Amino acid sequence: MRITSTVLLSLCAFSVWAADCRSTDIDVTHKRLLGPEENICETYQGKVLLVTNVASKCGFTPQYEGLEKLYQTYKDRGLVVLGFPSGDFANQELETDSEIQEFCKLNYGVTFPMFSKSSVKGDQANALFKRLSAKTGKEPNWNFNKYLVGRDGKVIAHFGSRVEPTSEELKRAIEAALSKS
Repeated sequence: MRITSTVLLSLCAFSVWAADCRSTDIDVTHKRLLGPEENICETYQGKVLLVTNVASKCGFTPQYEGLEKLYQTYKDRGLVVLGFPSGDFANQELETDSEIQEFCKLNYGVTFPMFSKSSVKGDQANALFKRLSAKTGKEPNWNFNKYLVGRDGKVIAHFGSRVEPTSEELKRAIEAALSKS
């Protein structure tokens, strides 16, 4: 009886997060860094997301370390950091996905999901950043902007480049999002 109850509760919890992706802000497809395309909503539904535009040759690049620390600290509670490399700002990203992958792994030990290099601002922005920018009214104005997305797939907040991943402001927002069921 106990196992049956646990299974039923698990199924009910899953159905809460198996929301219609079309009603979210994250129902977009994007190619993983050195991997296949994936639908962000389908892959990460029910998770809290920290979506960040990243670059390898920027003064903010050391934020990779903080992003990885956030990911390791909160991933078991449901946080996923998503990195989107972009050369939009002073062309500060490496040229190829394989160079980006190697740089991130060797220099910062990045294990959180990374996606293929793309634009994150203006008419050329990838679909996810267009949606997040439209919903918040805040388009990235430099590398390492962060969008916090709740378990329901709706954007909660935008944090600029100067907000460090380990800042109390960002950690409080993440913890609040993780506490919502």
